[in-house]
Amino acid sequence: MSELKWYVVRSVSGQEKKAKAYLETELARHNLTEYVPQVLIPIEKVFEMRNGKKRVRERNLYPGYIIVHAELGHGEVDHIITSTPGIIGFLAGDKDKKDQNPGKPVPLHISEVNRILGIVEAQEEQTSAVLDKPYVVGETVKVVDGPFNGFEGTVDEVFEERKKLNVVVKIFGRSQPVELAYTQVEKSIS
Repeated sequence: MSELKWYVVRSVSGQEKKAKAYLETELARHNLTEYVPQVLIPIEKVFEMRNGKKRVRERNLYPGYIIVHAELGHGEVDHIITSTPGIIGFLAGDKDKKDQNPGKPVPLHISEVNRILGIVEAQEEQTSAVLDKPYVVGETVKVVDGPFNGFEGTVDEVFEERKKLNVVVKIFGRSQPVELAYTQVEKSIS
């Protein structure tokens, strides 16, 4: 009996969730869940500000790919995985290299698995915001949350790693720097 390893499976881009659901259903139907205990789509949560409201959406880290923890020593497992609707096949060995098995599924290195799983676990625990479009110095923003709600200001500094900004806001006719989180401001459309 061989051991469980992580493999990358190519899927139709945009159909990863459907392919995962089909695969899990087929494995359960054939009583093979012990040979493939985990099917994973690495995603990240992206926070956006739209119309003054914070919205969360999920974005695939690797579009067109699913990661499976599988034991391919059982004859049926690789066939069921590759014949599932929406799945194209395994990420396989390079046919030009002599040191690998050409066309055979290549397991991920443990360091790659740890990095991917670390990203996914950090996303589950993370409460700070990740925005698609970070702010730039000199940009005008509107404060949408906190004690300065409704004020407009200019971005003075951007702290990308902390997801915060220094915004210069006019309070009683005087310019005052205020540190705000990305989620407390939105880009001004004026």
